[in-house]
Amino acid sequence: MGTAKRLYYQHGLAYRTLMDYSQIITMEPGKRSGKPCVRGTRITVVDVLEYLASGMTYAEILADFPQLTESDILACLAFAADRERKLETVLA
Repeated sequence: MGTAKRLYYQHGLAYRTLMDYSQIITMEPGKRSGKPCVRGTRITVVDVLEYLASGMTYAEILADFPQLTESDILACLAFAADRERKLETVLA
């Protein structure tokens, strides 16, 4: 998996995102009620974010879920940041 640098603009400022999560985060209607999941698993983005918010380290998450990679965790963070950014734009 390669990382792609993308620029996006908000409020006249340019921001860079280093993660193209489109091949890692998937949404399938029959899997976990269509929630965004890490590809090939039933682990949702929210699951990963909750593990991080509870204080788990990347290493602890990877030990508990060996099917995940560090790139998967970063993709969850990038997905959440992108979704938040889009929400801010809609509400602005």
